[in-house]
Amino acid sequence: MRDEPPEVEEPRRPDDSGEPPGNLRPTAVPVLLGWAVAGLVAGWALHSLCERAGTVPPLVSWAQPVALWLMAAILAYTAWATWRSVQVRRERLLPHQAVNRFVLARACAMVAALVAGGYLGYALSWIDDPAEMAGDRLVRSLVAAAGAVVAAVAALVLERACRVRTDPDAKA
Repeated sequence: MRDEPPEVEEPRRPDDSGEPPGNLRPTAVPVLLGWAVAGLVAGWALHSLCERAGTVPPLVSWAQPVALWLMAAILAYTAWATWRSVQVRRERLLPHQAVNRFVLARACAMVAALVAGGYLGYALSWIDDPAEMAGDRLVRSLVAAAGAVVAAVAALVLERACRVRTDPDAKA
């Protein structure tokens, strides 16, 4: 006869959300604002740090804004397709599919908020700068920041599209 350890239940933490255990909550807006502010500070500091170090500040090419707008479009399409499947057609996502999309959306929302703040801070640091490429850096950074904001919004919509309607007739 083998000695097996007795099964011990994990102590439950008090949860004042009222939701059953195992539910994931959508990303809170203050969390995204925190990431955006961190990006804003880093983007603003990049310009002055490069000048103090005697190096040329990075030039924002059109590839960065295009990539962010493409990411926003992909997230928006995925959100629409997920919402349509779950809410309109009443199809059920497999649990791992729902979690994968939710985690993708959360990660994209946080990174997009950070990147949006970074590009916005970098753009603001070029206002009234007499450098030759200051206008190009300003415009491209603003377009990239806008793409990142749209990507963050699309990611939040994807998070909410993963929600499953509760059936009032279902047994708990």
